[in-house]
Amino acid sequence: MDDPQPVNGRRRAFALVALFAIIGLATFGVAALLMSIFERKQEAKNPYLKLVEVTEETTDPEKWGMNFPSQYDGYKRTAESAKTHFGGSDTLPSQKAEKEPWLKRMFAGYAFSMDYRDRRGHAFMLFDQEHTDRQKKPQPGACLQCHASIIPAYRAIGNGDVQKGFEAVCAMSYQQAHDLVDASGKKLINHPVSCVDCHDPSTMKLRVTRPAFMTGIKALKAKEGVADYDVNRDATRQEMRTFACAQCHVEYYFKGPGKLLTYPWAKGTKVEEIEAYYDEQNFTDWKHAESGAPLLKAQHPEFEMWSQGIHARNGVSCADCHMPFKREGAIKVSDHHVRSPMLNIARACQQCHHVSESEMQARVETIQNRTHDLMERAAKSLMDMLDEITKARKAGATDAQLEAALKLHRRAQWRLDFVAAENSMGFHAPQESARILGEAIDFARQAQLEARAALTPSPDAKAGNSKP
Repeated sequence: MDDPQPVNGRRRAFALVALFAIIGLATFGVAALLMSIFERKQEAKNPYLKLVEVTEETTDPEKWGMNFPSQYDGYKRTAESAKTHFGGSDTLPSQKAEKEPWLKRMFAGYAFSMDYRDRRGHAFMLFDQEHTDRQKKPQPGACLQCHASIIPAYRAIGNGDVQKGFEAVCAMSYQQAHDLVDASGKKLINHPVSCVDCHDPSTMKLRVTRPAFMTGIKALKAKEGVADYDVNRDATRQEMRTFACAQCHVEYYFKGPGKLLTYPWAKGTKVEEIEAYYDEQNFTDWKHAESGAPLLKAQHPEFEMWSQGIHARNGVSCADCHMPFKREGAIKVSDHHVRSPMLNIARACQQCHHVSESEMQARVETIQNRTHDLMERAAKSLMDMLDEITKARKAGATDAQLEAALKLHRRAQWRLDFVAAENSMGFHAPQESARILGEAIDFARQAQLEARAALTPSPDAKAGNSKP
C-alpha cells in the first residue's frame, strides 16, 4: 500500500498556503479600506481647493467658481430653460396674461397690466428686471435689493454702513441706483444675486445679507415673543437654509417717501395679518382703473405661504427641496442648480417620500390642479364683481355709495393675488391656499352684491318717505 503521509503533508501545505493567501488578501483589503477612509476624511477636511481669494467685494460668481466648480456649474445651469406644468420658461418668459386673461383686468391702472411674465432661472433675475416694460413707469432703486449682488454698493454709498447705503439706494430712482459708480468710476452693480450674497467669503457659512429681511424677521420674532432677534447670530443652520432664500422670496412694500423696502411682518405672515398691517399703515399700491378701489399688489410670498405648510412644520427648508444635497466623492454639497423639485424628484422628494416618481408627481399635480381650478373660480368672481361695480359707476353711483363694495374689492383681490403671485400654485401650503381662495370668492361675491345694492332704492325711498 502507498504511504498516506506525503499526501497528507501536501494537503497541509496547500491549506497553509491558502490560509496565508486569504490572510494576505484580507490584510490588503483592510489596508485599502483604511486608506480610502483616510483619503475621504482628508477630502472632507478640505472640501475645496483655494485657487483665488474671494472677499466681501467679489460679486462675480465666476471667480467663486474657480474655488467651487461644482456649485458654480449648478449656478450657471439656472440659465437653462425648464418647464413644469404651472411655470418655467424658454428664452423670454411668456406673458402670464396670455394664459390667464383676467390678470390684465385685475391690474388695470398698474404697471403689472403692462408686463407680467412667467418666472425663469436666477441667472436672469437682473436682466429681466432691466428689460421689463414695467420700467416705462418710474421704479425705485429699492427693487435692486433682490435682483442684484448689491451689498458692496450699499457699503460704498453708505461709507461702510450697509444700512445707510440701503436707505440711500431705496430713495433713488431705479436707473440712478443701477448706474452707481465708486470713487474710481467703476460700476458698482454688475451681477445678479451671487455667491457672496448668501455665503461668508471667509468661512463659507450661510448668512443673511439683506437689510430688509433682517429688520422684517426681527419684527416677526418680536411678535412671537422673541426679543432682540439677530438672524445671523440666532438662527440655526437648518433655518438658514430657508432664510437665505427668504431674503427675497417674500411679500414687501416701499415705505414712505424714501421708498424704504419693508417686509410687512410685524403682525405675522398670514395673508390677513399682512393685510391688517397694511390697513394700519394706510398703505395702497394703486387705485384700480375701473372700480377706483385702493388696492394691494402681492409680490411673491413664497416664504409666507411656506410658513403655513406641512414642510415648514416639519423643519424642511427651501434648500432641502430646491437645492437638495448631492454626493461628490466624500463631499456632500447642495445642488446650486436651483429649480422646481418636480424636475429633480429623485433627490428633492424621494429622500423622504418613499414612493415612485410617478406617484410623487401625481400627488403634486393633484394639489396644483385643484388650486388652479379654485383660483379660476376666484378670478371669475372678481371679474363679475368688476362688472357690477363698473355698471354701478356708469349708472351714477358715488364713492360713498360704493364704499362697502370697494373695501371688499381690496380684500378679495389681495387674497386672489396672494395665491396667484406665489410660485408654488398652492403646493407650499395646500389647505392655506384653499382657505385664502375661498375667502377671495366670498369677498368678491359680497362686493358684487354691495355694488348692486348701491343702486337699489331703499324701501323708504320707494314709498316716497324721507327720514327726519
